[in-house]
Amino acid sequence: MNSPLLQATSLSMPSPVDILQRAPSVQRFWSDNNQLFKGAWKAWDETNASLPFTLDASILSADLRNAVAQAWIDPNTESDVSDLWEKVSDGVYKAQFFDPHKLSVLRDYLRAAFDSGIPTRPPYGIALNRYGAMLDERSEGALGAPKFQAFYTDILNRYMRPIARLLFPEIVGYDTQTFGFSIHYEAGGDTSLQPHTDASAVTMNINMNTVDEEFSGSEVDFFDRASGKVTQVKFDPGVALIHRGNVPHTAHPITEGSRSNMVLWLYGDRMQIPTHVTHVEQLTPEERWRIPEVNKDGFAPF
Repeated sequence: MNSPLLQATSLSMPSPVDILQRAPSVQRFWSDNNQLFKGAWKAWDETNASLPFTLDASILSADLRNAVAQAWIDPNTESDVSDLWEKVSDGVYKAQFFDPHKLSVLRDYLRAAFDSGIPTRPPYGIALNRYGAMLDERSEGALGAPKFQAFYTDILNRYMRPIARLLFPEIVGYDTQTFGFSIHYEAGGDTSLQPHTDASAVTMNINMNTVDEEFSGSEVDFFDRASGKVTQVKFDPGVALIHRGNVPHTAHPITEGSRSNMVLWLYGDRMQIPTHVTHVEQLTPEERWRIPEVNKDGFAPF
C-alpha cells in the first residue's frame, strides 16, 4: 500500500478557477483527503528530519526574543517588550520581529514544504500563487507539517497575544482564537490588495523577505478614520506591523521583485471582535503573560 506521502503527492489540485469560486468539488477534495494530508505532512517532517530547517525562536530578532523571554519569567519587565514597538499611526505599531539575516531558515523550510508536492490551499481571494498558503491546522489545505505547526503556535501564544494585550488592552477576551496565512506579491502576478479591514481583533503582518530579496512598491497605507490621515509604511526584511483589525488598510501594487508575508489574526470565540468597547478589562502583568485555557473552536474564517 502506498504511503500517505506518496498518495498525497499523487493527487491533482483543483483548478484555480474552482478554488476561487469555492466550487463544491473543492470542498470535497479537502475534506475527503484531510486525514491523508495529516499523515503526509507527518511523514514529510520525519523524512526531512536531518535537513537544516530548525524552526525556533533563534530566527527572531534578538532584542525581541530576549525581552519576551524575560517577560515570561518576570512579567513586570514587560515594558521592555512594549518599548520595542514604534507607533506609526493610531492603532498601528511596527518592530523588528525576525532577524533578517536568519530568515533564510524559515524561507528554506517553507520552500521545501511547497516543493513537497503535498497540496496546500492558498488564501481565498487574496493570492492564488505558489507561495500563498493557509497556516492554521484548522484550515482546509493548511501547511500541516508538525514542526511548522509547533513554531506557528509558539509565535502566536508566546509573542503575538501578550504583545497585543500590551498595545491594545481592549482586545482581552477577544484573543482566544487564532488564524494565519501567508501571502506572496510579485510583479506580473498578484500585485496588490484593495482597501479593507480584517475580521480580527488584532492582525500581525510580518515580512519574510531575506536581505537580498529587494522589491519596489507594495507599500501599505493605513487610514486613520478620526483624523483622515493616511500613513504609508514600507516593509523591511523581518519587520512586523501589528494593528487593530478594524483599521482600514491597503497594499500598493508591487512594481519590481516580490514580497512574502506571514499574516496572523487573534479574535474571540465564534469570531467575536471588540466593537464599541465601553469597559476595558485591566489585567495584571502576570495575567497578560498567560496562555488562555481554551480549546480551538475548529472554525477557520476562510
